[in-house]
Amino acid sequence: MKILTLILTLFIATASTAATKTSHKEYAAKGSTTIKVFDKVNVHYAPNALGGFNEADANGIIRLVNGRIILKKIKVPHYERNVKVDIKTTIASNGDRWDKSGSVFVLPRHSAVNLLSIAQGKAKFPEIDTLKLEHMRGIIAGKNYLPTIELMRFMTPFGVGFYSNNNDTLTSKRRPVYIPKWEDCVQWQQDITDRYSLLEDEAYVGVFIDTWTEQGYLASVELKFTESNISCDRMQRTQVLPLINTVYYIGQEYPDIFARKAVTTDFTLPKNAKNVRVKYIVTGHGGHDGGDEFVQKENVLSVDGKEVYRFTPWRDDCASFRRFNPATGVWLEKRVASYIGEKGYTEKEVEEPVASSDFSRSNWCPGTDVVPEEVALEGITAGKHTFTVDIPKAQPINGDEMNHWLVSAYLVWDE
Repeated sequence: MKILTLILTLFIATASTAATKTSHKEYAAKGSTTIKVFDKVNVHYAPNALGGFNEADANGIIRLVNGRIILKKIKVPHYERNVKVDIKTTIASNGDRWDKSGSVFVLPRHSAVNLLSIAQGKAKFPEIDTLKLEHMRGIIAGKNYLPTIELMRFMTPFGVGFYSNNNDTLTSKRRPVYIPKWEDCVQWQQDITDRYSLLEDEAYVGVFIDTWTEQGYLASVELKFTESNISCDRMQRTQVLPLINTVYYIGQEYPDIFARKAVTTDFTLPKNAKNVRVKYIVTGHGGHDGGDEFVQKENVLSVDGKEVYRFTPWRDDCASFRRFNPATGVWLEKRVASYIGEKGYTEKEVEEPVASSDFSRSNWCPGTDVVPEEVALEGITAGKHTFTVDIPKAQPINGDEMNHWLVSAYLVWDE
């Protein structure tokens, strides 16, 4: 009896092992790779440049809107094994000393109308519902059009690189005692694996910087694809659907619409969508010291009229990025300081330098990237839905007070 039991146990174990082996499909390795999309390419405003716009140059780089956008077609492996995707962006001033909004983006491949076709004069933004969107073109989907999808939002520092030489007359006396040296550039890295489906095979990747100088900035972008070393680790496929993007890439208006109304867009969710979530990127700008850049404002996201997320986008750690901002404005502020004197601690009034780059802002600091907010849409079903962004206390543009909010959102789900 014991022998029979042992034989049966061995048979079951062998059968189980065989079944396990046959159930694990092997996936061929493509190999990890890094694509250097741009390497110190000048992003600037050059309206008087001769040629070179809207068509690829010898390096495959296309320059749009007088050089404020650079664009390039890349080829990305089609992975069968699981892969992690990271983006690394490096920015240095080429003479522009100001903090400017910037965006690394990918053109949605299923959109016949996009930034490139518009710049080339082959297409136009779809007609807008003036009652619904006022004069804001291209911020939500329309006929044959999907909004541009951001891979990374960033803010340039004040002059890092070009003004980082300590002998520069502009910055040599602005460096605080606690900073040993100005940095040569600023660099950020983010995990963008959820947007891999937008990149695989062929894709147009670009950089926009809101510069109005001929000098501009030098931009570098790398995409790193790290493949799993486990042969049976199948790629987890995700799909992405852009919802809204108010970044004024190509002649669009400053988006102060949120001062007057919420913005709603429609979307359709397919039947096979699982683990659905919204990714939301937001920064507030303009209005001088009392405007939306420097005053906390709630953002409210809703799906089908039901609130799914409410938060106040804010950064109060901007002083920690001082080493990236050599050309920032500096003021002196008086305060009572406690310090070690001859007989121990004592106090006296001092004047202390405070930089513009130190001030807290609406979800950004000069020299930082912006990390997307993620909101799980639990229980959402297939079919038609609405998505709404509301910033109830946003301020309108008023003369040179250019209040506005740069928001972009997209849906991502697992197949």
